[in-house]
Amino acid sequence: MCGIVGFLGTSGEEVALRSLVERMSSCLSHRGPDDAGVWVEEKVGLALGHRRLSILDLSPMGHQPMTSRGGRFTMTFNGEIYNYLDIRKELEASGAPSWRGHSDTEVILEAFVRWGIGPTLKRLTGMFALAVWDAGDRTLNIARDRLGEKPLYYGFLGSAFVFASELKALRSHPGWKGQIDRKALELFLRHGYVPTPLSIYSGIGKLWPGTFLSVKPDGTSSENTYWSAREIAEHGVSHPFGGSESEAELELERLLSHAIGGQMVADVPLGAFLSGGIDSSTVVALMQARSPRPVQTFTIGFHEAGHNEAEHAKAVARHLGTEHTELYVSPGEAMNVIPRLPDLYDEPFSDPSQIPTFLVAQLARRSVTVSLSGDGGDELFGGYNRYFIGRTLWNRVGWVPPGARGLLASAITSVSPAHWNRAFAGLTSLAPRRLRYPDPGEKLHKLALVLGARNPDELYRRLTSHWQQPDSVVLSTSATEVARNGHSEASLSDFTQRMMYLDLLGYLPDDILVKVDRAAMGVSLETRVPMLDHNVVEFAWRLPLSFKIRDGQGKWLLRQVLYKHVPRELIDRPKKGFDVPIGSWLRGPLRSWAEALLDEGRLEREGFFDVHQIRTRWLEHLSGRRDWQQSLWNILMFQAWLEKETQVRSSLDRAGAHYSAPTTSL
Repeated sequence: MCGIVGFLGTSGEEVALRSLVERMSSCLSHRGPDDAGVWVEEKVGLALGHRRLSILDLSPMGHQPMTSRGGRFTMTFNGEIYNYLDIRKELEASGAPSWRGHSDTEVILEAFVRWGIGPTLKRLTGMFALAVWDAGDRTLNIARDRLGEKPLYYGFLGSAFVFASELKALRSHPGWKGQIDRKALELFLRHGYVPTPLSIYSGIGKLWPGTFLSVKPDGTSSENTYWSAREIAEHGVSHPFGGSESEAELELERLLSHAIGGQMVADVPLGAFLSGGIDSSTVVALMQARSPRPVQTFTIGFHEAGHNEAEHAKAVARHLGTEHTELYVSPGEAMNVIPRLPDLYDEPFSDPSQIPTFLVAQLARRSVTVSLSGDGGDELFGGYNRYFIGRTLWNRVGWVPPGARGLLASAITSVSPAHWNRAFAGLTSLAPRRLRYPDPGEKLHKLALVLGARNPDELYRRLTSHWQQPDSVVLSTSATEVARNGHSEASLSDFTQRMMYLDLLGYLPDDILVKVDRAAMGVSLETRVPMLDHNVVEFAWRLPLSFKIRDGQGKWLLRQVLYKHVPRELIDRPKKGFDVPIGSWLRGPLRSWAEALLDEGRLEREGFFDVHQIRTRWLEHLSGRRDWQQSLWNILMFQAWLEKETQVRSSLDRAGAHYSAPTTSL
């Protein structure tokens, strides 16, 4: 994996442009510690920078930025193209010149020469973010893979167009302003991440997956879509798979095996994350089926029973015969990651599983340079609990008039969760084990939140919102959803399919894939996600919903594939997230850290939030009356990020380097 950076329209002589892009590129050294390169075209103020993590073609022939043989295209590329050998053979069959090396980068460039930008992108199978200068029509093109596995930020700083794999590289550009976008902050409080196409900074955005942006030296630009999740979902639902269940099972295993085989190609050691769940176990099982030697697998364990899946992973690894490595970490070791999070994620990000994700990436990097992961299975095959909860709730309460539902919600919330817990305490021991839910008062209050929903889509939004009314928490803003630019308006009549689609479009690229990419690249580890091979994605959308969700359980078809390799008894258990006990830590060892970030005077001086709402939740959480860990973690991650921003500004100011303080954009 690599880091890319560059700009167009920045004035200066070649030496100055080269120095600037080198400085920007050095901020991404963790993404590419093996090599660095720059390329400059002074006439248009263009510079491309690259940091390399060598995976394919470890020789100097893989050095970037790389120019096509005829000199028309020059590219800086981050990612892996799994079908590049097939494309290479196709180019050779039509008379391609002899190759200088055996990197996928060189193949992409020659494909651009032969077919052009858009047609080539449609042929690529892989994960990538790239920038390519077309000297023929004097255009800079930036592109991102279909599902958003690799990050790409971009924007205009004055008249200069800039782009980078991570935001930190853009701060070194002399046009940097660093204005915090309060609309993005509001949406961060709702989701726990800043959704595409925004970033936390005004004027800087994320490129949509499946698109490429073309920019001219005069600043004119156009966005083009080469793969549309909306079109894939709509076409799949309207043209469903017509075969039998056994035929679907065989086809899914074939597609997954092909994707995994392509992603096992590397010139460096390779392994896989293994949690013992459906997705990672399927990936590892199919890897091991193709490998003549034991696959290296990695898992993190916690001593707290409610947060540990290492035993399940060990059992799966033992059955498959992998070379398994597990590491049990203490709460202290896990919490030691927290100070690194603002720098790792580079903008506010508050999925608590970022902590164990970093730890397992760190563990894997001791032995391998590439690791496969099982991400994507939930969104494609119906694995999240909210798919069952949302549909069940709406079926049960949707027919009730909204006014009556509102009255019931008011009645529930008039009693505190603690009082509800005491009321249920005597009944819990009499209930069947499957109905003995912990903290029933909190669950009733969450039920009350969704009772007021006017339609299924609003119910889904309430189920997935960390703060239900973030516009009332962030000062000087108003509630407006992100303009999806036509990406989200899929015509799907089924509520469950709409939930899965919205997760594929938002939660997957902006939370799950961000979490994995930043954690892994923080230790210079490449991660690959075979479930997101676009052929698998397109097939999954053709499957009838009954092939995914059956008898109240998700991933039905995926399970059938896995059961051929791993016994059911090692797999069938309630779904559990990759989490840590943030709530109890905030009441205990993290309390002083959190209290400093949530200090009333500090919050008032910074001027971003309604102090009363935050302090009320903090005190309720400390007292145990409410469990506000999710919404408080959002605030804490922003506060920690803001603190890091201030420290970076101060250190650069002392060094006499250029930096603009983060300011607010109203």
